[in-house]
Amino acid sequence: MDYLIGDLQGCCDAFERLLAEIGFSPSRDRLVVLGDLVNRGPDSLGTLKRLRDLGDAASCLLGNHDLHLLAVAHGVRKRRKDDTLDDILDSKKRDAWLDWLRQQRMALMRDGWLLVHAGVVPQWDAATTLALAAEIEALLRGPALGEMLQQMYGNEPAQWSDSLQGPERWRFVINVLTRIRFCTPEGRLELKAKEGADAAPPGYLPWFGVPGRRTAGTPIAFGHWSTLGRIDRPDLLALDTGCVWGGQLSAVRVDGGRREWIQVRCAQAQAPG
Repeated sequence: MDYLIGDLQGCCDAFERLLAEIGFSPSRDRLVVLGDLVNRGPDSLGTLKRLRDLGDAASCLLGNHDLHLLAVAHGVRKRRKDDTLDDILDSKKRDAWLDWLRQQRMALMRDGWLLVHAGVVPQWDAATTLALAAEIEALLRGPALGEMLQQMYGNEPAQWSDSLQGPERWRFVINVLTRIRFCTPEGRLELKAKEGADAAPPGYLPWFGVPGRRTAGTPIAFGHWSTLGRIDRPDLLALDTGCVWGGQLSAVRVDGGRREWIQVRCAQAQAPG
């Protein structure tokens, strides 16, 4: 059985309870976590350990919090007061954990679903999304990691062009895959608004609501947007149901055309930020 799971954010206890609720067996089942494996929750290191111990039964996407961990570890960003990353950063096996993180994915296709942490722009189809994700994965695993981390912060360029190269190309792709919520039909990003879909800034739409987007024929599952709430459509799954903010941790079974939601409530509750 194949399951998609929303943002864990270091909520290892909730993850354990979700696996128990599913009756998850690594010899039989497979799961994909849709990014933001760590940070804000109480046990970031325990979460990585549990995912690693699942071996080939677990695949993981990287979200903005996971990239933040890599940036902090490489001295590109300072530890923030609301980070819960010290258990990883101060671990004797820190380098091994960071290397494991670097091997994870930025986008996947599974059971006919395009899987991303945040979303896509209207100008990308599924093949383009996967190809651009692979470019970032190669940078994450290669000698240019430090340069990429230094260059990935910022909101410009705000619009996609096939001619983008170098750091501008990396930054845009990372912003889309790990941060997008709203954009224009032309694919111009708005990266500051964090409220629900009804709070779109003037001229902008939720990325999945843009008419004629090139992924319209491809089912997409994503996380990242806790204020959006659960979306369960034949072509769209939103799985960040706000576990770390006192909501629920969600899994959806997607294999064989069957749809089944499994949710557990998280004891960890913070103020969103």
